[in-house]
Amino acid sequence: MTFPVVGMVGGGQLARMTHEAGIPLGIKFKLLSDTPQDSAAQVVGDVVIGDYRDLDTLRAFARGCDVITFDHEHVPTEHLRALEADGIPVRPGPDALVHAQDKGVMRAKLDEIGVPCPRHRIVSDPADVAAFAAEGLPEGAEGDGFPVVLKTVRGGYDGKGVWVVRSAADAEDPFRAGVPVLAEEKVDFVRELAANVVRSPHGQAVAYPVVESQQVDGVCDTVIAPAPGISDELALRAEELALRIAKELGVVGHLAVELFETRDGRILVNELAMRPHNSGHWTQDGAITSQFANHVRAVLDLPLGDPRPRAKWTVMVNVLGGDYPDMYSAYLHCMARDPQLKIHMYGKDVKPGRKVGHVNTYGADLDDVLDRARHAAAYLRGTITE
Repeated sequence: MTFPVVGMVGGGQLARMTHEAGIPLGIKFKLLSDTPQDSAAQVVGDVVIGDYRDLDTLRAFARGCDVITFDHEHVPTEHLRALEADGIPVRPGPDALVHAQDKGVMRAKLDEIGVPCPRHRIVSDPADVAAFAAEGLPEGAEGDGFPVVLKTVRGGYDGKGVWVVRSAADAEDPFRAGVPVLAEEKVDFVRELAANVVRSPHGQAVAYPVVESQQVDGVCDTVIAPAPGISDELALRAEELALRIAKELGVVGHLAVELFETRDGRILVNELAMRPHNSGHWTQDGAITSQFANHVRAVLDLPLGDPRPRAKWTVMVNVLGGDYPDMYSAYLHCMARDPQLKIHMYGKDVKPGRKVGHVNTYGADLDDVLDRARHAAAYLRGTITE
């Protein structure tokens, strides 16, 4: 029996953890990585070092692969179309992935299919930003409509390529990148949620519990599964919305739908990601089938696994680099203090603010689970020493 070869473009931690999920299944991985030091390149056996932006490199890499998938959305759309024309399965395909690559395309499509989103439009210059801000003022209201959120339509992640501007004078920087700029209303939200779903080529789909995602300085810090206090009605609405988006856009693999929960009980779509996602890392230890295992299953068109949680609560906290590079020495304390703690490190050099790993905890008492996860992440970073 010949087991398939999954070609993974991108050598980051998502590729590393997706490869890990494929090992028990006997799935072979081939990796296109920027450098031999990248997170996944350290653990995958078959590694090609090359530039994903070069079509000839992509074509050479794809030879011998049964399917191509990604740990980021940055491969040029036209290159993916060329691979499909060569007869290589690309999952998710370019017609779907472009909605995660280009925020302007995403917003237009979501509008077309009736998905609730923040008020938005493409803006041309700071004066146009001021006009957009004023358009949001209720009739007769005073003020200028600021603040608003500006996003470059391509290339942003983890808070990069995103600005909260409070006047037209503050709106110069986003236009210096030379790419279109999307303006959005600054939503008055209670919290951020995420709905993670996985869809296979023949249309089977599963939905994970809706989670609460807490951000610090634009970077995901803590994920709580399921979202505390969420009503059954709102959770069902969010899951159904994510499943509908996956179907309408033709997504194959994992889709994360980042959401705002507004003060008046609505949910609005903030961002889409068509790959395993930070808001789904809790599934490694907290779900019957992880997001990574289901992504592998989906791109190979295998039956999808059960997404239900194993415990009442699971918490994921990201481990960010600080001024304390020797994280391994902290294992003794963290593991002795909490034998149920799950540590996932990415093999990255420690730099301040850089995601270098995450921890998962689970249990029946949310306060206890949160405390254990936050203590471990802070101890690993060196923020606390006891």
